[in-house]
Amino acid sequence: MNTPNAQRTPQRFVKKSKPWFSSNGLLLTILPFACIPATIAAFSKGNLLGIIINAGGYALFLLAAKLLQNGLIAEMAYEAKRVTRAPKWPLKTLAAFIVALATFIIAWLGAHNTFLVSLAFGGGALLGMYLNYGFDPRTEKSILGGHGYTTEEITQTIDQAEKVIFSIETANNQIRNSEFNKRIDRICDTARNILVELEANPAAIRRTRKFLLVYLEGASKVTAGYASTHQQAVLTSDLEQNFRNVLDSIETVFKEQKEKLLEEDLFDLDVQMEVLATQLKNEGVV
Repeated sequence: MNTPNAQRTPQRFVKKSKPWFSSNGLLLTILPFACIPATIAAFSKGNLLGIIINAGGYALFLLAAKLLQNGLIAEMAYEAKRVTRAPKWPLKTLAAFIVALATFIIAWLGAHNTFLVSLAFGGGALLGMYLNYGFDPRTEKSILGGHGYTTEEITQTIDQAEKVIFSIETANNQIRNSEFNKRIDRICDTARNILVELEANPAAIRRTRKFLLVYLEGASKVTAGYASTHQQAVLTSDLEQNFRNVLDSIETVFKEQKEKLLEEDLFDLDVQMEVLATQLKNEGVV
């Protein structure tokens, strides 16, 4: 009988996006085009200072747009994880201040407004950036009861595991066998659910980390090896059956690992890992 925990399917948090013109910073890329006519007008009058101010303002706006887009991407990655570091650089905040500075300079030296009025324009631009995009998250997402592992170590473990899963999927794309494709897809889905549990369940960190390093790497090696042989068209029935046997073991142990994480029962996990590690070695995988 399934327990309530076993029926639970963990899902990563997905942030609701803002309108398309806001969420990707496109609006900030379009608005600076207003500087182009002013630059052309200054050029026709031979106004070197006007050319520098308007062209420089345009360049600052484009720089801010690029920083903003990168900052939004970093924020999406941050929001998608339960345990992670804050983005390394406050790109959205930097973009907001660049926009404020460019607006102030253009209003003061380009449009010849007074200093205070120009300062108000700059402050309004900064406020608009904040209200529309916000500033960068600066708080580390950590968990209690990490059993000796820091947020940095947990994050590195998850990132490393996600890269290995991606490598398995890449190798799977090179295999022309629908049975194997579906089974490898299931293994990858189960592995990602295990990562979600790793983020949510601090008590599972030690053994889950060992599991990921031993079996996920093993699954990656055997899948890449089979994909390489598959492309060389030197497959035999014995080779296919060996690969099928290894997938049987990997898929079974991955499912059991997920269930034990949900049940918070990790008592015999080490025994299972030794059994599968032995089989992988016998098959020449690790």
